[in-house]
Amino acid sequence: MVSWAALRTLQPELANAGSALLYQHGVGLAFLATTRNDGGPRVHPICPLLNDRGMFAFVIPSPKQGDLHRDGRYALHSFPTAENEDAFYLWGRARPVEDDDLREQLGRQFVDERAAQRIPAPGQADHLFEFDVEACQLTRTRCRGDPDPTHQVWRAPRG
Repeated sequence: MVSWAALRTLQPELANAGSALLYQHGVGLAFLATTRNDGGPRVHPICPLLNDRGMFAFVIPSPKQGDLHRDGRYALHSFPTAENEDAFYLWGRARPVEDDDLREQLGRQFVDERAAQRIPAPGQADHLFEFDVEACQLTRTRCRGDPDPTHQVWRAPRG
């Protein structure tokens, strides 16, 4: 597994395309899949934060927060686009972040990205997670219903 920063170094075009799809609405928006206590899937919208260090998210007190603490496996999928069926999908493991300086920095980024809405910084109950990447897939289409989409799959090097 690698950090988002490492993905950007190893596969810059893939990471840039993924970032554009995750941030297509001006803020990070994606669907997060986690694993329930009984092993079943759970899907929620989430606001990922991308920066030079990694991919992060503040997760509100919720079942998904509990899922990530108990079993860090995740899958993340970009929101649908208006023009076509392009998509970015990645999976790996999330882990809690306890670094107060990083939390403050990401809290400012969260607020800055939402300046027009005057959204407050995440509170202490909103736990910060970093999302490491095991693999990802970029799908490109020419239009809705494209019969021949292209898929670029990348897997993190082992070891």
